[in-house]
Amino acid sequence: MAIKRFALGFAVGYVLGAKAGRERYEQIRQLWNRFAGNPAVQQIAEKGKGVAAGAGRRSMSVVSTGVQRVGSSVKGRLSGERTDGFATGETSL
Repeated sequence: MAIKRFALGFAVGYVLGAKAGRERYEQIRQLWNRFAGNPAVQQIAEKGKGVAAGAGRRSMSVVSTGVQRVGSSVKGRLSGERTDGFATGETSL
């Protein structure tokens, strides 16, 4: 996997940094289009997007729950109440 990333980085750097001329640029661009157009590559990319979206939703849920607990704790402390375990020192997420 690291070799593929290196090769991709090298190709991008070559295209952007070298003065290879239009012909070489077109060769590299056609290679990339063939690679990116491969159904297996597209399937892996879609699966990766799904995994990332799911992780993002789970993270937002955890953050939201934490913010609600902290808010309840702060309100409880201001009113003298103990809520959600934060005022008693419990920290269970």
